[in-house]
Amino acid sequence: MAEAGVDISDHTSKVVEDLPYQDFDYVITVCDHVHESCPLFPGKAQIIHKGFDDSPWLAANASSEKEAMVHYERVRDEIRDFVSRLPDNLL
Repeated sequence: MAEAGVDISDHTSKVVEDLPYQDFDYVITVCDHVHESCPLFPGKAQIIHKGFDDSPWLAANASSEKEAMVHYERVRDEIRDFVSRLPDNLL
């Protein structure tokens, strides 16, 4: 992510229970496992799912770090493209 200009060094994964209670307008999942096990959200939350390839799974058998990074970079770029179009798709 750093090579794409995004600092995620202080970021961690969260679960819904870690968030203060609030009504969500949208819940966006990008992982098939999360989409399948995602809890119900109270209120009017619209659930949007866009599955992406599992980079760690794809990279597991790579013969080098460079070969593994190809998978991470491709999926990162696909997610960036999806997120950049979200505002227009949510209207």
